[in-house]
Amino acid sequence: MAGFDDNGFPRIIKSQGNRGGGTGGPRAPELPEIDPEQAGKMALLGVIAALLLWGAWSSYFQVATDEEAVVLRFGRFLSTEGPGPHLKIPFGVDEVYLVPSKRQMKMEFGFRTTKAQQRSAYRRGNTGKSESIMLTGDLNVVDLQWVVQYSIRDPKAYLFHAREIDLVIRDLSEALLRLVVGDVGVNYVLTAGRQAIVGQVKGQLSKAVVLYDLGIAIDQVIIQDVNPPEAVKQSFNEVNEAQQEREEAINMAKKAYNNAVPRARGSAQQMISQAEGYALERINKSQGDVANFVAMQSAYSKSRSVTRARLHLEMLQDVLPKVKQKWVVSGAKGGVLKHMDLRGAAR
Repeated sequence: MAGFDDNGFPRIIKSQGNRGGGTGGPRAPELPEIDPEQAGKMALLGVIAALLLWGAWSSYFQVATDEEAVVLRFGRFLSTEGPGPHLKIPFGVDEVYLVPSKRQMKMEFGFRTTKAQQRSAYRRGNTGKSESIMLTGDLNVVDLQWVVQYSIRDPKAYLFHAREIDLVIRDLSEALLRLVVGDVGVNYVLTAGRQAIVGQVKGQLSKAVVLYDLGIAIDQVIIQDVNPPEAVKQSFNEVNEAQQEREEAINMAKKAYNNAVPRARGSAQQMISQAEGYALERINKSQGDVANFVAMQSAYSKSRSVTRARLHLEMLQDVLPKVKQKWVVSGAKGGVLKHMDLRGAAR
């Protein structure tokens, strides 16, 4: 019998196995004894090692070339760090926020880019349609998709001067574009007014982000696409085609007018100039003839016989070279007494 020990508890008999050739059950494994003091030291060393690793890991941060780091100490702004490796106080004392200040950011309205590659893919959901449908000043509706490109100028202001700053920028852009489009007609938006609308929206949006001190600068506002709503797009296109045909007909008429009228005006001016020149020529010739006659009359009055002989000789000098047969006749009272044939002498 096993019996009892000194305290009155049943005595436990451990089996010795088959040792010494005896018979019995399998031998139970013996558990190593653990020193509580040593176990506590090991646990403490493990905790210290974990704290050291955490401290080493949380005391280092890296800033990329297109970023700036905003460092907070106990939640208060401390500094702004540029690209490169940096150290900070670990265990959450210093917090670091990385801001892509050297990168151009963009917001899309009315659509979303799903794949930005050589052939980009876009999608439009209910949110995009609600952004792009807007009312014009003549109570028409347009479907306008646009992009706002901006860059971060002040990382601290960008992080802390507005809650949900992306939503603020989006709401500002949408409100200002709706304001500008609501002051003009639909034809102006769809045709010649796009650049003017873009310039006006960019100017007002730039003033707004400076006023609210959002820490950003508006680089570009781009109207991606503008169309009438799908429900009336076909009818609107037909109206536009009719207007284009009308403009084409007007331009052709203006072209014909510009070709015909200047030519007629030129011909009329040429005829007027020719008539004026002819009139001036006749006047000058008449005045010259009158002056010549007056001079001859004055000379004749001074010496009648000499002037008469001179005029007679000048007339003969002008007429005789044109006469083919020449006769010299001498006689009295028209009677032919003597004549001389000058044809041979002329030759």
